[in-house]
Amino acid sequence: MKRKIIAVTACATGVAHTYMAAQALKKAAQKKGYLIKVETQGATGIENELTEKDVKIGEVVIFAVDTKVRNEERFNGKDILKVPVAAPIKNAEKILDDALALLDK
Repeated sequence: MKRKIIAVTACATGVAHTYMAAQALKKAAQKKGYLIKVETQGATGIENELTEKDVKIGEVVIFAVDTKVRNEERFNGKDILKVPVAAPIKNAEKILDDALALLDK
């Protein structure tokens, strides 16, 4: 069964790093055979918004953010790994592993 991960990326200015982090997470998840959906909260607003169903089926949540996550209450009760937005750009596979490790606690 494929692991199902959801994520939110957002940087302070909401431009480059938001999208670079999202791409890095998607690429690493594909390499590892995981399903991932990444919501970006950038300068133009929320894109690829996570639905209620996405949140429900997501096993773990990654917040790769340098700012407050909009509508954060949607994720109440979920295991959340919070990292700086640059972390997945540097090593997205480690971020995915760290997030899934929360499920083993």
